Amino acid sequence: MAQPSNADASTSMEVLSLFPRYLLKGTLEPRLLEGLQQLARQVLADPGSTPDASAKLAGQLALQRELGPQYPAVAELCASVLIPACERWIRHVIDQQPPNGRGPWTPGRYRLQMIDVWLNVQRAGDYNPTHTHGGSFSGVLFLQVPPQIVNDSFDGQLCFHGPEEWHIQSFRTGMAKYVLPVPGEFYVFPAWQPHSVAPFRGEGERWSLAFNVVAVPQPASAAPPSQVRPAYGNVSLSLGREKPGGFG
Repeated sequence: MAQPSNADASTSMEVLSLFPRYLLKGTLEPRLLEGLQQLARQVLADPGSTPDASAKLAGQLALQRELGPQYPAVAELCASVLIPACERWIRHVIDQQPPNGRGPWTPGRYRLQMIDVWLNVQRAGDYNPTHTHGGSFSGVLFLQVPPQIVNDSFDGQLCFHGPEEWHIQSFRTGMAKYVLPVPGEFYVFPAWQPHSVAPFRGEGERWSLAFNVVAVPQPASAAPPSQVRPAYGNVSLSLGREKPGGFG
């Protein structure tokens, strides 16, 4: 009896991606990146001028300082980049659902509120273990990266973790995604997404901004999006902000 050929036209196969997770990646325009780098230098020259953010830290970093909308570069970043990035994520992911499966996340039924922005300074040996954030969305923007942080090592890289531990022997190959930090690049992801930062060796400092955003459902009688207060008015310092409603 003849064996079926591998080229049998009656057999078709495809590999499917199961339970995908979504990250939004972007790149700042040079002008805004330079303004934020200048702000970081200003804050580091006088750390006491900004609130300490280390209470929210899961691991060990040299310095964490709260930033707020009193800094024009931060206000512009939130209004023109980060809030629109969260909106882009929502529309890409939620619009794949049928209309009756989108819950409150249809345009006009929610608003996005920036609740935390802080500067992270990482030096040799510093790290952040696997952790998640509060709110709806989180993200990171890279400002400065030492030259020895490169792709041939995990040193200093941001890692996104899957639902099970990475284990190559049993083919769990998609459970860790390492991201090389590049100045000006940023990532937005759901706040529940576990992530970590590996330590690095050598001289220099790795600077990044981290942030949290909440998506707040609105009552049916709420104003349309054009009448909701602008994004730059939705930024507040985490140590003294009014707690938003919704799923935060």
